[in-house]
Amino acid sequence: MKTAIVLGATGLTGGELLERLLKDSRYGKIRLFSRSATGVKNDKIEEHLVDLLELEKHAEKFTADEVYCCIGTTQAKTPDEETYHKIDYGIPVTAAKLAKKNGIPRFLVISALGADEESRFFYNRTKGEMERDVLAQKIPETYIFEPSLIAGKRDEKRPFEAAWQKVMSVGNHLLVGPLKKYRSIPARKIADAMVYVANNKYSASCIKSSEIREIADSYR
Repeated sequence: MKTAIVLGATGLTGGELLERLLKDSRYGKIRLFSRSATGVKNDKIEEHLVDLLELEKHAEKFTADEVYCCIGTTQAKTPDEETYHKIDYGIPVTAAKLAKKNGIPRFLVISALGADEESRFFYNRTKGEMERDVLAQKIPETYIFEPSLIAGKRDEKRPFEAAWQKVMSVGNHLLVGPLKKYRSIPARKIADAMVYVANNKYSASCIKSSEIREIADSYR
C-alpha cells in the first residue's frame, strides 16, 4: 500500500482529499503536515504539527509515494504581499524541493486559473512563479491543478467568496464555450480529480478547471 503526504488537510479541498484517501484501500498511511490539528482520528493518519514556512526542517519525515499540496491563502486574509508570497509560493516550492531530494516520484499541487509568472497582477504572478519553480524540480510525475473559484462550505468566513459563490451557482450555466473554464468548481471534484490522476498515468502536467471537472465526473 502507498503512503501519501498531504499539505493543507485543514483547508476546504485538503479536507475533501483527506476523506477520500482514508477510504481508499490503496493507501496505508497518510502523513499530514499542518499548522493545526485536523481533529480526524484514523489509524492511517500520521500527523505532524509544524510551521509550514519552515518545512525544510522536517526533511527526514518527508517521505512518501506522492505529495498532495493543497496550500493556499487569499489576499483578503493575507494582505501583506511578502507573507502571501511565503505561503502561496514558498510552501509548495519547498515541498517540491523536498520531494525531489527524497526521491518522491509524484507531486500534485493546487494552483489557480490564470496563473502567469509574467502577469501584472500579484496573485496570478505568484501562482505562475510557483508553477514554474515546481516544474523546475523535474519530479517524474508533476501535476498542477488550476481551478477557478473553489466552491464548498468553509469553516472560516470569506464574505466576498461566499457572495461570489452564490452568483456563480446561478450564472455557471451561462458560461459556455470558451467561457466554460470560468465556472466555479466544487472542492470535492478537485479532490476526486487529484486522486484519479495520482493513480493513473496522465498526459498533461497542467490541468485546467474544466478538465478537472471532466476527470472528476468520469472518476465517479
